Amino acid sequence: MPAITFIHPDGKSDRIETSGGESAMQAATRHGIDGILAECGGNAMCATCHVYVDESWFARLPAVTDDEDALLDGAAAERLPNSRLSCQINVTPELDGLVLHLPDRQV
Repeated sequence: MPAITFIHPDGKSDRIETSGGESAMQAATRHGIDGILAECGGNAMCATCHVYVDESWFARLPAVTDDEDALLDGAAAERLPNSRLSCQINVTPELDGLVLHLPDRQV
């Protein structure tokens, strides 16, 4: 099972294991990770699952789609070059060890 580490704004981290075929957002909500609201349930409609992908992992992810790009422009926290919606990150075995930083707010 691939693992993801979520790093909170205060520096606390949570390492969780994912199930095959789920998104980083689904894994986070299933494990009760504070900081991922996922108000739209992972339908890429709200940007409340915004994360900052650790620089060492960013290039390993598929490119941002036009829809995700537009939603990230409206995210509550500052958009950075490594911003992504965690609902759009499908966790595969190749992403084992993925590190995602949580923004200071989602709404």
